Amino acid sequence: MENSSTQEAAVAPQFISPQQLLQHWQGHRRLTRRTIEAFPEEAFFTHTIGGMRPFAAIVMELIGMATPGMRGLVTGKWQKAEDVFKEQLMPKTKAEVLAMWDEATEEIDRLWAQLKPSRFQEIDEAFGEYKDHNYATLLYFIDNEVHHRGQGFVYLRSLEIAPPNFWER
Repeated sequence: MENSSTQEAAVAPQFISPQQLLQHWQGHRRLTRRTIEAFPEEAFFTHTIGGMRPFAAIVMELIGMATPGMRGLVTGKWQKAEDVFKEQLMPKTKAEVLAMWDEATEEIDRLWAQLKPSRFQEIDEAFGEYKDHNYATLLYFIDNEVHHRGQGFVYLRSLEIAPPNFWER
């Protein structure tokens, strides 16, 4: 028997459309891209604080999750995490990273058009490790990016560079 909160969830009106959710995520991606742009070339690859990875390595993690993550959301077929991240080679320039970022952004849009809304409620084991509803996995992708962009903001401030305004997405 369902409890009242389960019944309410089943009949609750949608508060955000899939297209609005995509635009929210892409807004975060635009802000992260501007954060990457703000870094001096060398600092992007070398600057660290307190043992954290350089921002270039963090960005490569985000790139590595984006397209394989969207493919998994669309198809239900997920690459193993170790396979996703071992395939990546660190580019030599910030311009190369930005090109990869832009390519992943375009691929997210292309794959999103194939994403059936019913997939959000299905449960998958993302990257062979994280079993949850697909909507929660997608929100994790966004949360992870926001978290890591915050690290980038700290790095920029330590370099005496003002990060982009976080509300301008």
